Amino acid sequence: MQRTGSDAKATLHTIIIGSGFAGIGMAVALKKAGLGDFLILEKQSDVGGVWRDNTYPGAACDVPSHLYSFSFEPNPNWSRVFAPQAEIYQYLKHCAEKYGLLPSIRFGCEVADAHYHADLALWTVTLRSGQVLQARFLVTATGQLSRPVYPKLEGMAHFKGHVHHSADWDHRYDLTGKRVAVIGTGASAIQFVPAIAGQVSQLSVFQRSAAYILPRPDGPYAGWRKAMFKHLPWTMALHRARIYAQYEGRALAFIRIKALMALAGGLPFKKLLHRQVPDAGLRARLTPDYPIGCKRILLSNEYLATMVKPNVNLVTQGIRRITADGIETTDGQHHAVDAIIYGTGFAATEFLAPMTITGREGRELNDVWRQGAQAYLGMTVPGFPNFFMLYGPNTNLGHNSIIYMLESQIAHVLRCMKAAHQAGASAMEVDEARYARFNGTVQKRLTATVWQGCKSWYVDANGHNSTNWPGFTFGYRWLTRHASLKAYHFMSNPIASGNPK
Repeated sequence: MQRTGSDAKATLHTIIIGSGFAGIGMAVALKKAGLGDFLILEKQSDVGGVWRDNTYPGAACDVPSHLYSFSFEPNPNWSRVFAPQAEIYQYLKHCAEKYGLLPSIRFGCEVADAHYHADLALWTVTLRSGQVLQARFLVTATGQLSRPVYPKLEGMAHFKGHVHHSADWDHRYDLTGKRVAVIGTGASAIQFVPAIAGQVSQLSVFQRSAAYILPRPDGPYAGWRKAMFKHLPWTMALHRARIYAQYEGRALAFIRIKALMALAGGLPFKKLLHRQVPDAGLRARLTPDYPIGCKRILLSNEYLATMVKPNVNLVTQGIRRITADGIETTDGQHHAVDAIIYGTGFAATEFLAPMTITGREGRELNDVWRQGAQAYLGMTVPGFPNFFMLYGPNTNLGHNSIIYMLESQIAHVLRCMKAAHQAGASAMEVDEARYARFNGTVQKRLTATVWQGCKSWYVDANGHNSTNWPGFTFGYRWLTRHASLKAYHFMSNPIASGNPK
């Protein structure tokens, strides 16, 4: 179900862009609060975000299922400790249906741009179709890992074989017996390489940078345990709390005591590598040349073992060019392949692209962020009233569940909206000085973390870390609950509010 006709033309209280975890969570909170009509704009034909789109073989979450879910909608039926993609996707569909969100979602609606009109205190949102909608508040929920990135390699357009990105997996193409090249060894490749290795005749994995890989403590939940979670919900809440505490403790190694990272992560990696890769030369090529934690730490019980299979070839020479029938490396060797799969990740630091967001006085967000994306609490920017970002700059994590962060952000957005209503304000905007001070502190604290000192997707082309939160998640929650509203200006607009001020 979706809105059509006249009900889509009225001024809405809130427009939400995106229907993944962030969008669904925000919509549920707005519906419970009863602040006014809202609409979710989704460019695809279903909810789910990255868990709808990423259907590659072996796709699964690297955060335990009971923590990677909404606190208000616990699921006693997770099949495994780390849920596979299909289960998470179905969970999101379940949430949208249970909380009656489908009538408030318009599918097939891609946003081209959004513009704030100060005289009316309204946002106008223009779709790719040309349709224009308007709302008092605008909330983006597009995530950081939603736009696939392809490398810039000579000859890519000349390849005559099959090509797809891991985020847009072509299940119609049968890999059986094919010679397949995988370019990229990030979080997605770590999962799909072991899943397809037994199917293809030859698998060439082109690695630019080795990854630190730790064992995944996965396994199915026994039937009796799922029954206990269902009939004794407090045991499920206790289980979730235990997982949270365990993962939150890991923040010490990421943001405070970097020496712990070598102990807690480096040693298990070396143990796993030696156990699964007997050949010393191959082990050397699979060993990263940067400090552990600087780039994303990956979880897999199968990837390193897959590298020793007779039909798998790890290629560490750089790629010179793509040819019509394969890949030529910088050592002059030509690798003939039938298909190329790009596991090259996402444009994590290009927030909200390709949308254009224009605030007061014609100020474009991309221009404001020319030296790097930043936001107060990762959500608000001066000059952009009534505008909030979920999973915005510096709210990503290396140690815990992003769902916990999202719920903190959603609660904060709701507090801001309610405060504006109670103050009779038509607009609210973060203070420039508070914004600058907050982000200065974030960047200063990032220099002491493990993410400082190497090139990764956490850092943009300017060397600015616009991705990660340099603290504990409970600290972030405290800020969003208690120390935040004083940072905002609440403004009344005579035209928008009807008050003759």
